[in-house]
Amino acid sequence: MKTDIILCGVGGQGILSIATIIGEAAMKENLYIKQAEVHGMSQRGGDVQSNLRISSDPISSDLIAKGGADVIISMEPMEALRYLPFLKKEGWIITSSTPFVNIPNYPDIEVIRRDLSLLPHVIMIDIEQQARDAGVPRSANVILLGAAQQALGIEYDKLEEAIRRVFGRKGEAIVEANIKALAIGREASR
Repeated sequence: MKTDIILCGVGGQGILSIATIIGEAAMKENLYIKQAEVHGMSQRGGDVQSNLRISSDPISSDLIAKGGADVIISMEPMEALRYLPFLKKEGWIITSSTPFVNIPNYPDIEVIRRDLSLLPHVIMIDIEQQARDAGVPRSANVILLGAAQQALGIEYDKLEEAIRRVFGRKGEAIVEANIKALAIGREASR
């Protein structure tokens, strides 16, 4: 088993929380994991990106080469396109459909959506709206994780357990909100 994942978005959207949950789940399955993070200036809406490599065999490098990512998980549709050169030909993009317009020359969202729809394996979900509708507005990132679960090759229950461990210190209400969000994402990707 080997899965190379690029997680991307804008500072403050929860990309690093997703990476932590995936990493925790992978470690509990006794898989090797390497992670490299690039933090933008989150207070200014900067780019945040993480390379996450998971394997049943030892991993040499924490960076993913161009054309090497199996999955891109993006909290923002333009960021998904930014990292497209890193995606394998048959790789998966799981992205929010809602733009985070943080620059004055943000491209036309319909052009971005059209470009993404031309790719062979794309799941695009309005995670922000789904999170609001479900009463878990701070868990939109975990909805995206739920949508990515099958592409990641990590069992659903392992992600649930990882959420419990990662968020447990924040209280049962936070844990349950994130478990609910994970289920919403899994259902939305079907």
